[in-house]
Amino acid sequence: MEQINELKFLKVFQKVTKLISMVLDHQQVMDTIVRELPGLLDIDAATIRLLDPSTNTFVMGAAHGLSMEYLSRTNIDTEETMAMINSGCPVAKTNVDQNTDFSDQDLVSQEGIKSVLTLPILFQDSVIGILRLLTRRNRTFTSEEISFAMALAEQVGIAISNSRMFTEMENQIDFMKEVQEVSALVNSTLDLDSVLNTIVERLPRSMGCKACTIRLLRTQTNQLELVASHGISEEYLQRGEVEGERNITLALSGEPVSIYDVSRDERVRYKDNMKKEGIKSLLAVPLKVKGEVIGIMRILTASHHCFTSSEINFAVTVAEIGGTAIQNARTYQKITLLFNQVEESERFVANILNCIRPQLLVVDRNLHLVLANRVFLANMGKEEKELLGVDYRSLWQDQDCPAEKCPVELVLATGQTASYEHQLVKDDGTHWVERTASPMLDDAGQVEYVIEVIRDITAKRQLEQEHLERVKLQGVVELAGTVAHEINSPLFAALGTAQLLEEELESKELADDVQTIIRNLKKIGELTKKMTTMTGFESRDYVGETKIVILR
Repeated sequence: MEQINELKFLKVFQKVTKLISMVLDHQQVMDTIVRELPGLLDIDAATIRLLDPSTNTFVMGAAHGLSMEYLSRTNIDTEETMAMINSGCPVAKTNVDQNTDFSDQDLVSQEGIKSVLTLPILFQDSVIGILRLLTRRNRTFTSEEISFAMALAEQVGIAISNSRMFTEMENQIDFMKEVQEVSALVNSTLDLDSVLNTIVERLPRSMGCKACTIRLLRTQTNQLELVASHGISEEYLQRGEVEGERNITLALSGEPVSIYDVSRDERVRYKDNMKKEGIKSLLAVPLKVKGEVIGIMRILTASHHCFTSSEINFAVTVAEIGGTAIQNARTYQKITLLFNQVEESERFVANILNCIRPQLLVVDRNLHLVLANRVFLANMGKEEKELLGVDYRSLWQDQDCPAEKCPVELVLATGQTASYEHQLVKDDGTHWVERTASPMLDDAGQVEYVIEVIRDITAKRQLEQEHLERVKLQGVVELAGTVAHEINSPLFAALGTAQLLEEELESKELADDVQTIIRNLKKIGELTKKMTTMTGFESRDYVGETKIVILR
C-alpha cells in the first residue's frame, strides 16, 4: 500500500514539477498549480497566498474551487494557525466548519469546507506564502500526505521564486526600455501639461494597469492638487480630499506604498468609490526632486495585483524622472512668465521714455549704449538696432564736448551727477544743448549704468540773450534820463539868460549870434526831453566804423 502511495505521489510530483517547468511567469505558475492540484490530490479547492512585506500579511495570489465571498474574508485562519505557519510548520485541520473560535466561521460554513491543510511556502528558509488544500468532506491528511504536500509546497516556493526572478529580469529589461522612452518623451518638452499627460498615459500601459493619477503639492497651502489623470472617471476624481488617506501620507513621507486589496485595507478611505470604479489594487509613489517630495503618483489596477519589486522600482524611477521633468517645466513656466513680465515692463518703460520730450539714453560702465528713447533715435536719424551696443564716444565725434567735461565720463569717474552745456552743429545751424548725467548703482554701490538726458537749450539761450539786451536797454534808458535831468537845470538857466540878453542887445550881429545860441539851446532841450521820455534806442552805422544812436 505504501509503495502504491509513493508511486502515486511520485507521479503527482513529476506532473506538478513538469507543469511548473512549462511556465515562467509566477502568476501563471500559481494559476496552474491551484487549477491542477485538486485533480491530482483528490481535493476540492486550492489557494496560494503570497506574503506582502509592506504589511506583513498574506494576499491572494491564485485560487480555484472557491467563491469570491469566501476568498475575500478578512481573516485567513485562527491566530494560532497563522503563528504556526509563520514559523514554517504545516497545519492540518478537520471539522473546520464546527470551529467556534474563528471570526469568519459563517463564511467557512457557508462554503461547506470541512478539512484544510495549510502549508508554508518556503524559499531559502523564509516564508514567502501559504498553500492551502481544502475539501468539502472530512478528510484526515496522513503524515505521508503532509510530508509530500510540504515537498510540493517547497517546489511551489522554488517555482514561484524562480519565475519571479525570471519575470523580474524580463520586466527590468522591458522597464529599462520604457524608462528610456518615458525619459525621452518627458524631457522632449517643457510644457507642463504635456509632461504630466505623457506620464499618466504611458505608465498604465507599461505596467498593464487600469489608471494613473498625479497630484502635486501646492507650496502655499501644502495641499495636494490633482493635475493629471488617465483611465479614471470624473466622478471618482471628485470623490473628496485625499490628504487624510493613510497610503497618501505614507507615500508623502518618501516611500512607495503597495496595496493588494483596496476594499479591505485600512490605508484606503474611499472604499465604496473604488469599488464602484472597479479598482482592486493600488501603488502610491512619491514624486521627488532632489530628495524633496513635490507630489504623489498612484497606479490603479482593475484586478487584484501584488506589485513586484521591479514594478515598484520602475514606478519609482519614472516618478523621479517625472519629478525632475515637472520641476523643469515649472521652472520654464516661471521663466516664461518672468520674461513676459519683463517684456511687458520694458514696453511700459519704453512707452514712458518715448513720452519724454528730451532725448534720453542709458550707457553701461563700459560706455556702450543700452537704451535710448524715440526722441534720441529720431535726432540721430538711426534705428534702435543700429545704435544699441555702440561706443558712446562715437556718438559725439566732431562736437564741442571734450572728454574731460563729458558728464557721462564724470559720473563714471566720480559717481556723482554731472552736467555740461555745449554747442552742437546740425544741418539747420548751431544749437546749444544741455547734457545731464545721473548714476545707477549696483548692490556694491558701484556705477553700473549712467542715464543721460539731453535738452536743446538754444531757445533758452536766445531768451537769455534777449533778456540781457533788455537789461542793457534799461540801463541806457535810465542813464539817459539821469543825464537829461542833470543837463536840464543849467540848460534852462542858460536859455533864460540868452533870451534876456537877446532883448537887451542893440547890435544886429550880436542879436543874430544870441538867437543862434537860443535855437541850439532849445534843440538841446528837445533832446533832453526825448532822453527823459525815451523807451528804447537803436544804433545805426555812420561814417566809417562810427555808429550813431537813434532815440525812440
